[in-house]
Amino acid sequence: MAADFELTFLGTGTSVGVPVIGCPCRVCHSEDPRNKRTRSSIHLRSGDLSILVDSGPDLREQALRENLTKVDAVIYTHSHVDHVVGFDELRAFCWHREEPLPLHATAECMATIKNMFGWAFSEENIYRGYIKPAPKIIEGPFTLGHLEITPLPVVHAKADTNGFLFQSSGHPSIAYIPDVKRVPEETMPLLRQADILIIDALRTAPHPTHMSTDEALEVIAKAGVKRGYLTHLSHESDHHELSAILPDGVQVAYDGLKIRG
Repeated sequence: MAADFELTFLGTGTSVGVPVIGCPCRVCHSEDPRNKRTRSSIHLRSGDLSILVDSGPDLREQALRENLTKVDAVIYTHSHVDHVVGFDELRAFCWHREEPLPLHATAECMATIKNMFGWAFSEENIYRGYIKPAPKIIEGPFTLGHLEITPLPVVHAKADTNGFLFQSSGHPSIAYIPDVKRVPEETMPLLRQADILIIDALRTAPHPTHMSTDEALEVIAKAGVKRGYLTHLSHESDHHELSAILPDGVQVAYDGLKIRG
């Protein structure tokens, strides 16, 4: 029997979140809760397994909102601050663990995390209550519980960046790419294995390191997925207005939205 599966959008915002500090725009002052966007991250539950993708600066708020009490592994997409700087909040998930917490990342991303939080990786980190990381370098597909996880290399600024394809027997396969400007041709065949694609769509206007709405829609169509979700959204996109212009099968993601399989 296939394990129960659930994906939760912990955050769907860009690096500064929405509302933006000091911004007078109507989206930042919107009363629609779907326009309140913390930094992008997802949580996956597969049976009893609890997986976090990225540990952004809003992790504490996100975990409290979703009553997240256990994390069995963390997977990192890349080393940018809005995806790693909530690292210290992971200690709450280490207090009741006897084993170190597995952290999966590329060699470049892991080196950045170790440089930023060197104390956690030190041999002198012997105190209970501190984060005890178990670094796992991503070099290809790997498995966590019932989930088969395939890295999806993409182009995003100068950072070594991955999306991920999550596959589990009996459930829709989901590709998650929160930060991307271009999907290389060699990655497209992997995207075509997905039933659902969650992808970066920062704003309607072009951006040098993130996809625009039209660019994201083009990749969704090219991948031929059944459903698409737009994430990593800025304050230039109003949830209701953006939803109104999207094709059938594509939705605007929002904080707290769940996909169950």
